[in-house]
Amino acid sequence: MKEDKLMAHDPLSDADSILSEEYYGKRAAGAAPAGAPKVAKAQQRPTHYKVICISMYTKDLEKLDQLVSDLKARGLTKANRSALIRAALDQVDLDRVPRGI
Repeated sequence: MKEDKLMAHDPLSDADSILSEEYYGKRAAGAAPAGAPKVAKAQQRPTHYKVICISMYTKDLEKLDQLVSDLKARGLTKANRSALIRAALDQVDLDRVPRGI
């Protein structure tokens, strides 16, 4: 038995174009229409920073988060983990680093 179509057009069939227009503005001229095979394009990546993954003890993370909270309470609203770590790197004295690390 053949199912009858309830809608002439399935609105989810072009979800990619809806999302790209909704969240990222109009689709670029010459962009592939919805449903077309996607071709990987070389994306330019920022060169002034890299995303890294490091492991830290939960106790150290709690201390880091507390320091960030303290900075925010002092009015530094853009304070975050990476900014605090960068500030610490600028101030580290290698002669005072314990041997056990």
